[in-house]
Amino acid sequence: MDKCATNVKCIAGLVAIDQATLRPQRKSILRKISSTRKTDSIDRKARKEQGLKCIKMNATEDLGWVDSPAALDSCVERLKVVKSLGLDAGLDFHGRLHKPMAKQLAKALEPHKPFFIEEPLLVEHPEGLKQLSNLTTIPIALGERLYHRWDAKRFLEEGMIDILQPDIAHAGGISETKRLANMAEAYDVAIAPHCPLGPIAFAASLHVGLSTPNFVILEMSLGMHYNVEAGDIDLNTYLKDQSVFAIQDGYVAAPQGPGLGIDIDEEMVRKISAETEPWQPKVFYGEDGSIREW
Repeated sequence: MDKCATNVKCIAGLVAIDQATLRPQRKSILRKISSTRKTDSIDRKARKEQGLKCIKMNATEDLGWVDSPAALDSCVERLKVVKSLGLDAGLDFHGRLHKPMAKQLAKALEPHKPFFIEEPLLVEHPEGLKQLSNLTTIPIALGERLYHRWDAKRFLEEGMIDILQPDIAHAGGISETKRLANMAEAYDVAIAPHCPLGPIAFAASLHVGLSTPNFVILEMSLGMHYNVEAGDIDLNTYLKDQSVFAIQDGYVAAPQGPGLGIDIDEEMVRKISAETEPWQPKVFYGEDGSIREW
């Protein structure tokens, strides 16, 4: 029987879960503080004041195939600042680095104990990820670009990763995400769903975590730039009860209502859809004019 939990733990963009058998719990959450090309600039103290215990932040801008080692210094310094505030931090590489720079950055970060490093290399480079996993003790996370169990299979079998991050909107919904979580458990790999998305995807991911023993933390988009760029719109805007995802001591309580436990304000959805232009993914270019990773 699946273990049940009613608490989810959050990190600046992520949510995690305390595990207990057959009793309500909370989930731990993680908030991401920036997802732009530039390194994050949002006040880390504000995230702590929101009740978060862990944040996720960008590691670097895109770099050359082999770049100056000095280009990595700011990432290390920002991690040190976050840690000095009593917060944990995951570093999202976004697959922007190539292997020579990713190896250097992982080594430089290791003494400062990041919560994890995410997509240190693109998933197209499994041999590089395998090499990197043998070089660092930092947990390696990835999964938003993996869409089903067969995509994830090699990364699990060859021990490349420590945290699998399926995205419920990419991976076929609750059923396939749950199968991915169960598969990861057999390889002693944790689950931290990728979820820089809206309230329905967040609630669905929350319920996956609540029934998953190897669930660690869940991403949460509250306050993210791609929400507020659209105006006075955020994760909770579409909810009738905006307290359902309230953060307390780094956790979000399991929703108690029927279904996913949330009630969508359909009138608000119609109003915003009529007034708001479709959001276009940003495109980044390198110095040579080539398209670079998000």
